[in-house]
Amino acid sequence: MYASVKSAGVRGLSAELVTVEVDLSSGLPRFDLVGLPNSAVSESKERVRSAVRNCGFQFPISRITVNLAPADFRKEGPIYDLPIFTAMMLADHQIISGQKSLERKLAELQSAVFLGELSLRGDVRRVRGVLPMLITAREQGMKQAFIPAGNAKEATAVCDAMDVYPVHTVEELLAHLRGEKLIEPVEPVPFEVLVKQNARADAPDFSEVVGQREARRALEIAAAGGHNVLLVGPPGAGKSMLAKRLPGILPAMTWDEALETTNIYSVGGLLPEDLPLMVERPFRAPHHTATLPAMAGGGSQASPGEVTLAHNGVLFLDETPYFARPVLEALRQPLEDRCITIARNRTTVTYPGNIQLVGAMNPCPCGYYGVPYSENGRVCTCSLGDIRRYADKLSGPFLDRIDIHVRVRPVPERLLLAGGASECSADIRARVAAARDIQKARFAGSGVTCNAAMGRAQLNEFCALNAPCRDALLAAHEKHQFSARSNDKILKVARTIADLAGSETIELPHLLEAVQLHAMDAYLDP
Repeated sequence: MYASVKSAGVRGLSAELVTVEVDLSSGLPRFDLVGLPNSAVSESKERVRSAVRNCGFQFPISRITVNLAPADFRKEGPIYDLPIFTAMMLADHQIISGQKSLERKLAELQSAVFLGELSLRGDVRRVRGVLPMLITAREQGMKQAFIPAGNAKEATAVCDAMDVYPVHTVEELLAHLRGEKLIEPVEPVPFEVLVKQNARADAPDFSEVVGQREARRALEIAAAGGHNVLLVGPPGAGKSMLAKRLPGILPAMTWDEALETTNIYSVGGLLPEDLPLMVERPFRAPHHTATLPAMAGGGSQASPGEVTLAHNGVLFLDETPYFARPVLEALRQPLEDRCITIARNRTTVTYPGNIQLVGAMNPCPCGYYGVPYSENGRVCTCSLGDIRRYADKLSGPFLDRIDIHVRVRPVPERLLLAGGASECSADIRARVAAARDIQKARFAGSGVTCNAAMGRAQLNEFCALNAPCRDALLAAHEKHQFSARSNDKILKVARTIADLAGSETIELPHLLEAVQLHAMDAYLDP
């Protein structure tokens, strides 16, 4: 007796349909599972066996062969428990009796996918990667999907073109397939409603920041153009506080960005059960002890790392010089290409990495180099050698990929004690959104989303300089010895400053501000 149902598996951030075939034949009882399964899939045999018996069903006393096709695609995770159980019950005529009735039911279920892990008593447990699998199933013409009830929220964003049934137990599934008690499908929710339902009300706001006019201006420019930032200042100056408020002034995510980000967190198993769609830009702040696989991604399964988890959002590296040198150097490719390729012996996967990097560091090991005594009451105790060794922890190529370097100075006590509200994030975000709208219209149809992502063709077209600007940039090159990449970074930042000012061309004040924001020695001089 033979039966088959459809399931799916994840490869990187994409999914592939899998056919689960079950054959019951005469012979000594045994349970064979083939089709390149990993250990978690192989253990499905015991979970399915216990679930069948504990739910009061008859476990087939025959030779059971389960094949997961295609056989050259490695199957991973417990997601195949539910399809194996369903196909076995169909093959053993425990769902529907009669050969002709079985054939009709199998034909009907060829447009359905089954996903889920089973407990030993028959509960259907939540699994990771449901969103990309549902998207692939929908693209492949599947009309139904049976998923764990714990993944129901995750399905609300993509269930408009197919019926998605949340399953709590295998008894509930069999009752539905027999037509005894139907499961109510998940209701689709419009994107606008999801945004309102899941927007954070307690997000950090710039109104809580006292002073820091220069740093606030730099972060506004960074948000408007998608530029990377390095904040340099003494301990307690507010570097981390400023960085945590950057996502609040970034433009709202589009539907495609939200779906792509949710897809990543679904595959990584980090999507909260009650969150159907990530509508807020991610903010990732790994500790400086993070390893290379944790940052870039990797492991035996080439899992996504912090770079990918921060896709479409902010990656914050506090105490940047204390990150291991290979970890920082691994960021060079995604900062340029906005993606990262993980190569392992079993697979090679390219993950998206469109991140906005924000680094924070002290100017020296003790943290007080270049800070006047009158501002902080502390004096730097580091030798010049200590300061140089500390600064050399960040390589030139890494620093060259950071568009904006800004000095964060201590806030005077009189401002802290005076208090008072600063400009809120909503007002800054409105200006940022207006600048992004200009860029969206400028780059329409080119695939470029912001000024920071401009290529050479866009730079030549949209960042042309007049004679005074060319002379000023040439003088800056002679003084600071900028590289060709730094030259491009300055032009991109100047273009963003011009967009914020509503200017169609880059004027001299825009260029001079961009040069000041990129000059490395601007924050090292006392």
